Amino acid sequence: MNTGEDTTGLRKIADLARMISFAILLIHLWLINFHWIVAEWGASDFLMRITRNLSQLRVFSNQLLSKCFMLVFLMASLLAVSARKDESLRGRDVAWLMGYGLALFFGSAALIWLVHEAYWWGLVYSIVMVSGYLMIIRAGVKAFRLMKLAMQKDIFNRENETFPQEERYLSNSYSVNLPTRYQLKQQWRDSWINIINPFRGILVAGTPGAGKSYFVVRHIIDQHLAKGFSMFIYDFKFDDLTKIAYNKLLKYADRHKIVPRFFVINFDDLSRTHRCNPLDPASMDDVTDATEASRTIMMGLNRDWIKKQGDFFVESPINFLTAIIWFLRRYENGKYCSLPHVIELMQADYQELFDLLETQEEIKVLINPFISAYRNKAMEQLEGQIASAKIGLARLSSPQLYYVLSGDDFTLDINNPEEPKVVCVGNNPQKLQVYGAVLSLYISRMIKLVNRKGQLQSSLVFDEFPTIFFNNMDSLIATARSNRVATTLAVQDLSQLRKDYGKEQADVIAGIVGNLISGQVTGDTAKSFSESFGKIMQDRTSTSTNSSDISVSKSLQLEYAVPAAKIAGLSSGEFVGMVADNPEEKIALKLFHCQIKNDHQKIKAEEASYMPLPVVKMVSEEDVQENYLLIKQQVRDILDQNKKEKSNQDLAKSQSKTQNKRVKSASSGNKR
Repeated sequence: MNTGEDTTGLRKIADLARMISFAILLIHLWLINFHWIVAEWGASDFLMRITRNLSQLRVFSNQLLSKCFMLVFLMASLLAVSARKDESLRGRDVAWLMGYGLALFFGSAALIWLVHEAYWWGLVYSIVMVSGYLMIIRAGVKAFRLMKLAMQKDIFNRENETFPQEERYLSNSYSVNLPTRYQLKQQWRDSWINIINPFRGILVAGTPGAGKSYFVVRHIIDQHLAKGFSMFIYDFKFDDLTKIAYNKLLKYADRHKIVPRFFVINFDDLSRTHRCNPLDPASMDDVTDATEASRTIMMGLNRDWIKKQGDFFVESPINFLTAIIWFLRRYENGKYCSLPHVIELMQADYQELFDLLETQEEIKVLINPFISAYRNKAMEQLEGQIASAKIGLARLSSPQLYYVLSGDDFTLDINNPEEPKVVCVGNNPQKLQVYGAVLSLYISRMIKLVNRKGQLQSSLVFDEFPTIFFNNMDSLIATARSNRVATTLAVQDLSQLRKDYGKEQADVIAGIVGNLISGQVTGDTAKSFSESFGKIMQDRTSTSTNSSDISVSKSLQLEYAVPAAKIAGLSSGEFVGMVADNPEEKIALKLFHCQIKNDHQKIKAEEASYMPLPVVKMVSEEDVQENYLLIKQQVRDILDQNKKEKSNQDLAKSQSKTQNKRVKSASSGNKR
């Protein structure tokens, strides 16, 4: 109880302890210098008897013991000191003063042997010892004037925001396990990020340089290939991930029942690319497939259309493109069904094109609005409906693109149990607007073939996912789990996803993913993740300081486990997130905030030994140009053939009409 009587009693006890300490000091000095005092001035028998009795006491029998008793009572007296707190004092100064005092206090024992040589050595001993004694008193008083708060030890609250994490290694036939280390209070411990159900989706977020590819994506590629997955990789900065996948496939080839074949789609180096037709007629069963392909192409070329789906001038070019794709799919059993043929056919004159499309009964409902506008000479409306499609697709009219898109080296059913594949498609950041739309078409067609029952487990990795367009990605993540399709989406920030996909679709994609791994992100993304991770119980300390005392109150409060500011300040290789579990494989500690451990020297040595991507075929400029001209000629032949057939039909109709007139004329003459 901090009452007046208690304070007075404490002071009396402190004063008594201080007097005892002073008394021991004085008696000790008297005994040390007694024989010189007697020799100089003499002493009575009474004084001699008292001195002899004092020297026989145990506390004075040894000088070190005497000094220890002095310090014990001195420290007891200092405990009751209520000194005014001084923020300017530094602990280092107090420690030095205390150190000097103890050194003089105990170091004076070195002079004890010289006391018998001359009386003035006794005076030197006494001065040195008393000086040390006074320094100790001064240091003790200053120590109680120090204003040192416990919370100043962790001004960023790092230790208070730590929490237990999963330290077990939990693995299964599909898992991805990342070794990590994390801080729990003041201790660093080893842990694991156990993604035991990758089929529930993996979202990897982080600003450029946060380490998404180096610390996370490369391990997903490595471990899934080691566990027999087929794989599709969208490599935004070709060939960073492609080279990893190729060499890991060589390393783990013996772990696959049927070794997957390795294919690359790359529009820059045609000697190291395979050719694949994303509009393969065998994979297009009905007109809805053509509609989905046409929507993917147009949204990829015009990203702002994503937010305007349903508008007249958005849906019209999509329907027009759908009609052309499905016409080529039905024409001669899909012999010319490829994107280059679609592009060239779309550039034909309206009269020739409409005459050709009208020959296909299934697409009349799609092209009827365009033909009506043309026949009614509503050219402004017609151009508004079609020109955006023609202008956008004209950007794809490139001999290099035509060469890759018109071949059939492989099909996109990567998880076919009989013919598993590892397919890598490479983009180029400098040609994003052109390549992105084409690669989006590849991805759209591939996912339709992959997301089926009875197929091999597969892993789809999309680096910089917002740079491509795939409609209904949320549906893929929601339904592909039962078909053993693991989807990994790497994004820089959710705001980037919202910009390219629209807020609603971006929020659905971010919300439906089961496994979240986030490096440094800022703004609303960091805030959203922080709220998703929830709160933990944290210590809270409140300190109140007055002229002579400090009162401290402590409490427990629920606070965010990983605040948004901490997510915004993560270092490269440092990640926060949450994993999903299975009904039969429960994970109690799903939340993590840790540093992923990479063996940098091992990775560097491994990359130095990587085999380069193989040359598929030496392709000359003449080969590319020849293929380009051939496609143009084939489209011209289709139009000419239809024109010729139409001309023959018109001639036949004309002859039929003439014959009918002759018959009618002859019939009327006979009647007369």
